[in-house]
Amino acid sequence: MALPRPAPDRTALVTGASSGIGAEIARNLAQRGHGVTLVARREDQLRELADELATTGVRTEVLPTDLAERSARAALPGRVQDLGLEVDILVNNAGLSTLGPIHRSDPDAEMRMIEVNVMAVIDLCSRFLPGMVERGRGAVLNVASTAAFQPLPGQAGYGGSKAFVLSYTRAIGGELKGTGVVATALCPGPVDTGFGEAAGFSHEDATNALPAFMWETAVAVAECGVDALAAGRPVAIPGSANRISAMAAHLFPKQLLVPLVAGRHPGLRD
Repeated sequence: MALPRPAPDRTALVTGASSGIGAEIARNLAQRGHGVTLVARREDQLRELADELATTGVRTEVLPTDLAERSARAALPGRVQDLGLEVDILVNNAGLSTLGPIHRSDPDAEMRMIEVNVMAVIDLCSRFLPGMVERGRGAVLNVASTAAFQPLPGQAGYGGSKAFVLSYTRAIGGELKGTGVVATALCPGPVDTGFGEAAGFSHEDATNALPAFMWETAVAVAECGVDALAAGRPVAIPGSANRISAMAAHLFPKQLLVPLVAGRHPGLRD
C-alpha cells in the first residue's frame, strides 16, 4: 500500500474540500481511517463536513484558507504544525475555471484561476513534500482533468492549467522514486458537482456538451483517485469512456481536433 498508515498525529490535507470531489475524497480517506484537515474558503461548509466525518472516529480539522492568496498558502504548514500534526497525504483538489474566449476575458479572473489551479499546487507540494521525503512516507494526489490531454478552446486557461498539473505530477512522481512517497494525477471527465455552473455554464449546456455515458459521480471519482494513490499509479482517469476519450484526444491531430472542440464548446457561442 502506497498510502501511509493512519496515526493520531498524521493528517490528510485536502484542498477544495467544501463540496464536490474534494469533499468525497475527504470522506473516502476518513473511511479508511485517516484524519483529515479540510481546506477551502467556505468555513461553514467545511465545519459541516468536519462534524460529519468526526462520527467515523477520525480526527478532523478545519483550516479556512483562500488558496489564491500566496501569504495564506505560506501560512498553512505552520497552522498544521500548531495542531500537532504532520501532513502525510496532500490532496490538491481546489480548482476553478473561466469561460469564453481569451480576447474577451477578465485578466484578474484569469490570474486568480492560475493562482489556484497551478501556483497553489506548486506551492503546497514544495512546502509539504520535503517533510514527507525526510520521513520516508507520504502521498500526493493532484486533481487535473481529462482537459489536460487536449487544447480546450473556450476554457483555454483551464485546459492549460490542468495540462500543467498532469505533467508536473508525472515529473515529481519520477523524482520521488525510492523515497517512500508517491504522486498521482487524478484526471476526471465531466462530474456533476456545480463546478460548471460556477464557471458560467448553464446545467443544460454542461449536460448537452458531453454524452451521458461520460459523466461520473463525485463519489466514483474520489474512489478512483484514492485507489490509484494507494496502488502507486501515476495517473487515474475515472470511467472507461473517459479513458478512451482522453487517449483519443491526446493522439488525434490537433489541427483537426481544435476546430472541432471550438465549434461545440458552449463558451464560444455568440
